[in-house]
Amino acid sequence: MGAALSQARALFDKYFGNVDMRVVMLGLDAAGKTTILYKLHIGEVLSTVPTLGFNVEKVQYKNVVFTVWDVGGQEKLRPLWRHYFNNTDGLIFVVDCLDRERTRRAKEEFYSIVNDAFMRNSAILIFANKQDLKGAMTTAELVEAFDLPSLKGRRWHVQASCATQGLGLYEGLDWLSSTLTKMRRMGVVTSVGSSGERHGAGRQGRAAAFTFT
Repeated sequence: MGAALSQARALFDKYFGNVDMRVVMLGLDAAGKTTILYKLHIGEVLSTVPTLGFNVEKVQYKNVVFTVWDVGGQEKLRPLWRHYFNNTDGLIFVVDCLDRERTRRAKEEFYSIVNDAFMRNSAILIFANKQDLKGAMTTAELVEAFDLPSLKGRRWHVQASCATQGLGLYEGLDWLSSTLTKMRRMGVVTSVGSSGERHGAGRQGRAAAFTFT
């Protein structure tokens, strides 16, 4: 009887209980990472200064509890990003779509992350941020600029967003939570540990999002 109850509880938790996921949020400086974090965490836009280390908060969306690490994006801090990849289920990469001059640099940093051994199984959510500003890249332009179709066998999604207004943030989180939950239920590995162990089983003419699974 006890064993049956334990099995039933485990089955309930698997499909209906809260699921903890570790997510790292990265991007170049001034992309809007910290604004996104606190908009999701407390629903408000805070006055922010460049993040010199990291911010970490728990954000719950539906039945998924995300531990989100927002790591500073200044050039001198980027070599330290890899220290946050261990056991990470998902990547949120934030792009300042108005900063076209640094698109190539953002792409280089993005691929250095997703090709890292610790991140090879993580789900990838890209926020195409600052869509409220004239001249910002569209999601389609970002997909092309980052050559995202070349990411074979990876689950990725590009979501148009405006962090200061909260637009697109929950749509992106909805994709990430449903994707990670589905991957876990299917027994798909989402994170890699330090010793190699595996864990977890806009405007007119603009598409709001692009997804590949």
